[in-house]
This record gives sequence, structure tokens and C-alpha cells, in this order.
Amino acid sequence: MQRKSYSMEFKQQLIQEALEAGNASQVARRHGIDGKMLSRWIRQSKQTDWKKTAPEAKKITAYTPSPKEFQELEHENDKLKKLLGEKDLEIAILRDLVKKANPGLSDKIEIADTWIARGYAAAVVLRIVGVSEQTYYYRKKHLKSQRVYNGGRPIPGFSLDQKQQPVSDEQIKEWLMELITGDESIYGYRKLTLCLKRQYGLVINKKKVYRLCQELDILQPQRRKRIHYPRKLANNREIRASNQLWEMDVKYGYIAVEQRFFFLLSIIDVYDRSIIDYHMGLSCEGKHAAQILQRALWKRQLFEKEQRPVIRTDNGPQFISHAFEEACLNLKVEHERIPPKTPNKNAHIEAFHAILEQDCLSRHEFDSYQDAYRIVSDYLLFYNQRRIHGSLYDLSPSEFLQAIRLQAVKPFVIKV
Repeated sequence: MQRKSYSMEFKQQLIQEALEAGNASQVARRHGIDGKMLSRWIRQSKQTDWKKTAPEAKKITAYTPSPKEFQELEHENDKLKKLLGEKDLEIAILRDLVKKANPGLSDKIEIADTWIARGYAAAVVLRIVGVSEQTYYYRKKHLKSQRVYNGGRPIPGFSLDQKQQPVSDEQIKEWLMELITGDESIYGYRKLTLCLKRQYGLVINKKKVYRLCQELDILQPQRRKRIHYPRKLANNREIRASNQLWEMDVKYGYIAVEQRFFFLLSIIDVYDRSIIDYHMGLSCEGKHAAQILQRALWKRQLFEKEQRPVIRTDNGPQFISHAFEEACLNLKVEHERIPPKTPNKNAHIEAFHAILEQDCLSRHEFDSYQDAYRIVSDYLLFYNQRRIHGSLYDLSPSEFLQAIRLQAVKPFVIKV
């Protein structure tokens, strides 16, 4: 076999590439030579100055850079080395990605973990695999890793009774299944532990019963923790302008022909007595109260103002619901509830309901829900636009609002 010989220029070129790349094996692989041979050339170049033996060395005058130029060259060299190293790293990581058919997020994170564990910068590796740092660290923090057995005490597979006799876990599981098929089916793992101790004389821990129930898939569903909103009672207030205090309540109406009720949920402004918005329907829930509150704020153009009105209600199911309380928090509206059996604290909406009953509901017998909706809607329009109020200088609510804007009437104070 003919032995290859390499010129001095070729050796110097490879040595320079290996020193710049910092990886002799990759350079040797790229040029098709043995890595050990290239390493030997590098060691020899450190011992002897090969540049002196090169023919071109005699013709070229040596140039010594200034300290500043030398520093700039070193900085440029470091940048090139870093760039080349990142390029090689990118090629290696992409090879791992290609091996997986349509790699998902979990596959990418697994590959990233492998290269980060080898000492490469996490930011560089994540950029190459195409995963943002926020996503990577969020999954590392919140996703539970699989439990690994770390050499602790192994599961014995039995428990002892009061006579110190072993009882196998399989027997305990049978007893648990018998218990949950009887009257004890309502018990959780803690009370099942007491049953095992009392009925079968077992010396057993509730944590072991929990594990056995988990294996049998008979654990009781975890109770949901209910959110308790703080109850704020109605305070005595002095109302000097509109949009300071609103009251809300529900009124029932009856459809005689269909023999069923309908609901009217309305919001009144305590100062100008306007019905700002209302909901009328065959059902009335917390979500409907939240909807008309949002619409009322929009009608009064209060979303752009920091000061929002206080909304006062009784303790009806619509007003203590999670949907309504969450809406008040999101809309930044203070919600206060009157004490039980004190309708006088909600006097203005109660007075409106009495007027509605006297002027409208008691004067009509509704044939259908559509008939009731039309008649009540027409009355509410009449109430806001034309009905005379003795407490508003004998003006309707809309006329009173206009007079206040024009300063045609004297403002007053309402104590509630």
C-alpha cells in the first residue's frame, strides 16, 4: 500500500484550522485524515517553528502588530471561533431533530435537555431547536417529572394486625372493595382507614390506604374549594349627583293565560330615578345581572372614568352568585348588600316596583310572554321619558337630567 505524504503548507493549514475551531477531530474528519495524526502535527508545531522551514517564510518579512491591533485581532478571532462553534453545534442538533419524524414540543425539549446537559449555553440550544425560553422554563417548572425510585424503603406488600400477623395488600384491597359496596361507600380514604382498624384489627396508616385506594381507582373526588367573596354591608351615604349609587332588584310578573311567571331585573339611579337598564325574561340568573350592569356602565359612559358607582342589592341568589361578584371585580364596581329583612335600605328600587305594580302590572292581564314583554317595555319607556316625579321638581327622569346639566334646577342631597 502506497503511503501518502503531505506538504508542509497542507499541514500548516490544517493546524491553523484546528486551532481556530478548537476541535481537531472535526477538522481531521472534514479533510479525510486520521485525528491522531493531526494531533501529533499540532504537538510538533508547538515544539518546532515550522514556519521557518517553509520556503515562503524566507521571502516574507515578519510583521509584528501593535498591542491595540493584536487585541482587535484576538477579539475578531474569538468572534469567528464562536460563530464556527455555533454553526457546528447547529448542524449536530439539527441531525438529532431530523432523526425524529415531525418532532413535537416534547421531543424538542428532550433534545435541548441533552445538549444543555453537555455544557452548551441554554439560550443558543433553544434558539436552534426553535423553542422559546419562556416555554422551556415554564414546562420545566410546572410539569411534574416521573417519580424515580431512589433506593428508599421498598413497599413491603403487607400490613400487620393487632396479633402481629401479616395481612397481604391484596387481602386489604378485597376488604376495601367490600366496604365501598356497602354503607361505607360514602367514606373517603381517612374514614376507610378507621373501618379497617375497627372491623379487621389492622395496624395501618391512612397514607397506605390512600395508595391502595388510588391503585383500585376508588378515591372520592376531591372537593372543589369554593371562593368566598367578602360581604360588604350597605353604609349610610349622602348622594349629591347621578352615578354615585345604583340599586338593583328583581320583580315578578304573572302571565295568567300561560300560568307562569316572568322576571324583571332592573337598575335604578338613586339620584335621578332613571331605570338605566333592565333584563326581562322567563329566567333570571347571576349572568343576567352581570350583563345589565356592564350595559348600564356603557350607557352612562363610565368605562373611561376612574370613579364608578356603588351598586346596592339585597341578598338574592342572583346577587350572591360567583358570576355577579366576578363581574363587579372586573368592572371595578363596589358591591354592597343590605342586611336581611331591611328593604328600607333598598327603598328606591322597591318604590319603583310598587309604582310598576300599581301603574302597569295590576292594570293588565297578559295573554302571553310576548304580550307582557311589549307592555312592560312600553311602560318603562314612558317612566323614563314622560312620567312626572314629585321628588324631581315634577319632572320626568330624562327631563330632570337635562335640567341638571343646564343648571335650571337646584341640586339636592339624598340621604340613604
